[in-house]
Amino acid sequence: MFCGGQWMRFVDEVRIVVQAGHGGNGCVSFRREKYVPRGGPDGGDGGKGGDVIFEATERKQTLLDFHYKRFYRAQRGRHGQGKEKHGRSGQDLVLMVPVGTVVKDARTGEVLADLHNPGMRWTAARGGAGGRGNARFVTATRQAPRIAEEGKEGESRELVLELKLLADVGLVGFPNAGKSTLIAAVSAARPKIADYPFTTLVPNLGVVQYGDAQPFVMADIPGLLEGAHQGAGLGIRFLRHIERTRVLVHVVDAASVPRENPLEPYRIIERELSAYAESLARKPRLVALNKMDLIPDPDERARLITAFSAIGCPVVGISALTREGLDDLLRVVVRVLHEAVHNPSTNDGQTSDTAPPSS
Repeated sequence: MFCGGQWMRFVDEVRIVVQAGHGGNGCVSFRREKYVPRGGPDGGDGGKGGDVIFEATERKQTLLDFHYKRFYRAQRGRHGQGKEKHGRSGQDLVLMVPVGTVVKDARTGEVLADLHNPGMRWTAARGGAGGRGNARFVTATRQAPRIAEEGKEGESRELVLELKLLADVGLVGFPNAGKSTLIAAVSAARPKIADYPFTTLVPNLGVVQYGDAQPFVMADIPGLLEGAHQGAGLGIRFLRHIERTRVLVHVVDAASVPRENPLEPYRIIERELSAYAESLARKPRLVALNKMDLIPDPDERARLITAFSAIGCPVVGISALTREGLDDLLRVVVRVLHEAVHNPSTNDGQTSDTAPPSS
């Protein structure tokens, strides 16, 4: 990700510890004032400790800040004082995270919060209650109590933060299939593009506007290899960024598919998607046969499109480099996306926490 003339490191998973503030102690105190012959207990209560709160914001794009600092502590409550002065409550610690951050328990892996909308808040650790001062313990039979409570300890948690980018359309495929070229051609995104595999090392987002349709967000993730679910290549760690998408666009290098079995590259990637999550395998998808400019023979082009049509999803021949067929592709993407939005039953992989299409 390029920002301000420098390459900003993309961090999408961190482990941190949060500690809420401890409550302040109650005070043991007695009135000692001139002309008040019968002074009594006047110890004030301790203040409540501050909470640790996560808030989703669109101003952050990665979890980079949490990579360098792992421990976060909220302010503790002040101790009570004499003259029934109660301690001030500790200030809450509000940690701003990118929209799409999932908070998990580091030990159990349980999902504790999914901050998928701007402004969403979740309290990760609650501050301890303040202790009561001795003024609270006065009774008819105990006129001068010399006891007070200590403040309670604040909660402490070890958490894992995972960032899942919010996009409507996700691009998948082998390295060097032309996904980065495609997203650069249809949006303002400017990913690194080169003629060797794995030029994309982090996910890229681009906003696509086609005709009068609502703009939508497209995500390009690093390429997959056979065995990615076992760690081959960059593995499948970036697939979390298309879990929320409504539609997948499978980008295939049409100039490199084997003639005897052209569907094999497509099926390899589909197996990797299914190995990661069945929900990805059930998402609406279409196939973009890229680099068609390298296949000048019209009969060969028609043969490829016919072969991929057997999959049962829309197939469009394109060249992201020369922009051939991009209008046809976007028209189909808009149609499939519209169907996915208005017919949720066609998108079994869509969950209730998925972001709505960008407007």
